[in-house]
Amino acid sequence: MATSPKTTAAKKAPAKATAKRAPVKKAPVTDSAAISLEAKIWSATGGEAGTITLPAELFGMPWNADLVHQVYTGMRANARPTVANTKFRGEVSGGGKKPWKQKGTGRARHGSTRSPIWRHGGITHGPRAERDYSVKINKKMRVAALVSVLSKKMRDGEVIFVDKLSFAEPKTREAKATLVALANAAGAPSLATKRANAAVVAFSQKDTVAEKSFRNIGSVISEEVRNLNTVDLLDKKFLVIENPAAAVEVLKSRLNKGAAA
Repeated sequence: MATSPKTTAAKKAPAKATAKRAPVKKAPVTDSAAISLEAKIWSATGGEAGTITLPAELFGMPWNADLVHQVYTGMRANARPTVANTKFRGEVSGGGKKPWKQKGTGRARHGSTRSPIWRHGGITHGPRAERDYSVKINKKMRVAALVSVLSKKMRDGEVIFVDKLSFAEPKTREAKATLVALANAAGAPSLATKRANAAVVAFSQKDTVAEKSFRNIGSVISEEVRNLNTVDLLDKKFLVIENPAAAVEVLKSRLNKGAAA
């Protein structure tokens, strides 16, 4: 007896109702440590000279390792000199005379002693000076990477603010004494004792006398704030910023230019 479609449908068990699972809300990703945007300003002798409130868009941004790595390696590539250069067989001097006649000697035929298979011959597939290692880095990427490094150094306690760094004449001894005083005051002894890559001393504006004073200290480099970059900050442990109020304004202008690019 044939079963009607209605009877077959009636014999099927009703489908179980499945409850919809509520979407799981992921916790927002926050930076590892809270940052205090209030920082002390020290004098050149190590005394307290006041405080400064730092903008969060410069010193309170999260760490972006991928972006910083991309900008760092790109800047290194742009600074890479193309020095290595080898000569092709046509560029090596000599070899104009055929070593021996084409036939009748029993030896393999050769047309020049400067062939790549000869000693003192040309080089095949060697490095050439026309190779270009440069990488394009967008302005927004440069600024974002710089801000990320500044924020991380601020969280790690590696940014030291000093009200003024001025010398009557270039004196390395006075510059060294200033570093020792700042190291003791800020609780960063390696600022004065680190033998290499200790700090970047950033001036709010050009100061030739102060730059010459720090020039003979091998563990320190001096630079204007407007020229700070990711490579210098990552290569050095500490960042010493002179005249922080003016320096922050310079950094803000860089940030605005990068955002408008």
